[in-house]
Amino acid sequence: MYAVLMTGGKQYRVEAGSTLVVEKVGGEPGSSVTFDRILLVGDGDAVTVGNPTIAGASVSATVLGEALGPKIVVFKFKQKVKYRRRTGHRQHMTRLHIDSISADGKTVKAEAPEPKPKAPAPEATQTRARRSAASAEAKPSRRRAAKAESERPVVPETPPSRSTPKRTASKATAKAPESPARPTRARRSTAAAKTAETKGEATAKDAKASKAAPSVSKTSKPTARRTTKPKADAPESAQED
Repeated sequence: MYAVLMTGGKQYRVEAGSTLVVEKVGGEPGSSVTFDRILLVGDGDAVTVGNPTIAGASVSATVLGEALGPKIVVFKFKQKVKYRRRTGHRQHMTRLHIDSISADGKTVKAEAPEPKPKAPAPEATQTRARRSAASAEAKPSRRRAAKAESERPVVPETPPSRSTPKRTASKATAKAPESPARPTRARRSTAAAKTAETKGEATAKDAKASKAAPSVSKTSKPTARRTTKPKADAPESAQED
């Protein structure tokens, strides 16, 4: 059996046991609501149509809770005056559970839902839960650990006595001096080796040529010493005058 009811200016097709979302209806969650404006009732092939409603027909439902409808954006605009207004709206709704439909002295009630049996937890999850519980019991909480540390008596530290000699010098003398590392020779490339060989051959040839040539003694000429000529004596006749 099904029925078409009217609420909030809208029409809804409902059946016993179905869930419905309608415009806001007064009532707290868990309370029952009855709708008497039934426009149509169908029972198999028999269909009863009201004029405009069916007398004596009703639908009872239970309030499940409140809900919000889809968001609607309202935007106002005016040209040449910079007028813009944007607002949003979500309609308040109510969720219902249809319990029964009654018409012509016949009532169809919704079947009570069967309780679902709880699935047994697997062994792995049970062992994990046991391990976590055991670790939580073994490990103390941070607050307890901090409290235990704060309750411990503070032992003053004794300053070191001055009579104790320092052992830093003995440690320094105990270490043997390290020998300096020998410098490593740089490896010459093949091109450098070839140039060195050619230079050595050239120097050897020059030495042989100098030995074979006869020795020529260069006689050094004595340097002429420059002397100034004495001035000529004036004639005696001029001296007598």
